[in-house]
Amino acid sequence: MCYTDLSLLFKLAVRQALQYKLLPDTNQRQEIERWLNMLRYQYNYLLAERFNWWQYNRSDCVIPQGQFCQIACTVGSQVLRNNPNWHSQSASLPCLKTDRPWYRDIYSQVLQDCVKRVKLAFERYIKGDSKGKRSGRPRFKARNRYRTLTFPQAKDSWLKGNKVKFPKLGLIKYICHRSIPQGFKVKTASVTKKADGYYLTLIVEDKTVPEFELDIAPTKNNLIAIDLGLEKLYVDNFGNQVLPQKYLRKSEEKLAKLQCQLADDNRSRKAKKLIRRAIARLHQKISRQRKQWHFEEAKKLCQKAEVVCIEDLRIANLRRKNQAKKVNGKYVENGQCRKAGLNKSFSDCAIAQFVDILHHQARKLGVKILKINPKNTSQTCPICLNKVSKTLSDRWHDCPVCKASMDRDYASALLIKKVALGIVSL
Repeated sequence: MCYTDLSLLFKLAVRQALQYKLLPDTNQRQEIERWLNMLRYQYNYLLAERFNWWQYNRSDCVIPQGQFCQIACTVGSQVLRNNPNWHSQSASLPCLKTDRPWYRDIYSQVLQDCVKRVKLAFERYIKGDSKGKRSGRPRFKARNRYRTLTFPQAKDSWLKGNKVKFPKLGLIKYICHRSIPQGFKVKTASVTKKADGYYLTLIVEDKTVPEFELDIAPTKNNLIAIDLGLEKLYVDNFGNQVLPQKYLRKSEEKLAKLQCQLADDNRSRKAKKLIRRAIARLHQKISRQRKQWHFEEAKKLCQKAEVVCIEDLRIANLRRKNQAKKVNGKYVENGQCRKAGLNKSFSDCAIAQFVDILHHQARKLGVKILKINPKNTSQTCPICLNKVSKTLSDRWHDCPVCKASMDRDYASALLIKKVALGIVSL
């Protein structure tokens, strides 16, 4: 066991998300559905307003500061409009309630959170996140794509035993399978519609818990290095390996059968609705199985050492589509059909989710996660450091210099440990 003296602090993180199963009655369920539908319409309207301004009123001229030029002029007889932002769109909500009185039934802060969601989605598309990475163009929400309504200023007094009292929704029962940790206060509450019902998500926070980085120096005795992959979820430097469970591949036959039933035009509308629900629940089961397995494996890994060393992989780049190839003005085979199957295996293995859960478990158990540059970790011999080129299909490492022969992933794990200890620099 690797529990350090600091592990007690990390068992209660500063901010946590707790999820509970909601048990609304028929009237409450209908009211939540009505709220979600109205919020979806408002989200699409506000997003369209931003897109209209972006298309017709912006200038592509870039000034030195990197911002788009705000030219004050007219185009024909049309005066340029101001850029819609969070303040202007929030100020339009009272007029919305006047023109459409049924929006008064929605709690005011829930409507304001809808404006915030539009703001975040559009800014990630235009400016990018804190690291400058931009997301794709925001999509208008279809009926089944707006599933969450958020109360941004929830209070502890809303919780009354096994019930939660929402403004304008009333008391709703929920399954209280665990209590809120002592010292934590409720900050926000969200109601989410999933395939098997509604769920309550509480964001709780305790500002008295200090936040700091673990200062644990990696040594040969307290460090474990792992190499992540698809054929094996990971292989450590001791030769232990964990094989992927492939929950999606195991359920493909059942999914295919349901999809064929859904494609049958002779079935009634009600029958297709039930089939869609069965497909959604099967996907939800696959996701939960994979997530539970990741939690179990991450906990086992964190209990073996005080420092866990992994590669700083960019999973999104691994799943990127192949670029189109042109020869004499005609498109030719670029290997995307084969890459599609590889991308499906990446999704089934969910390496990025495992890394996130590993960070979460490490924080709880007081374990330090050390990331290294993955460059040449699979192309270098861990014994003599000679470069041994391999393709993706080569799964065995054979060094012509030192005659080392071992599994490719095990060789990478040995090299990762040496890089983490500072013995080798790539």
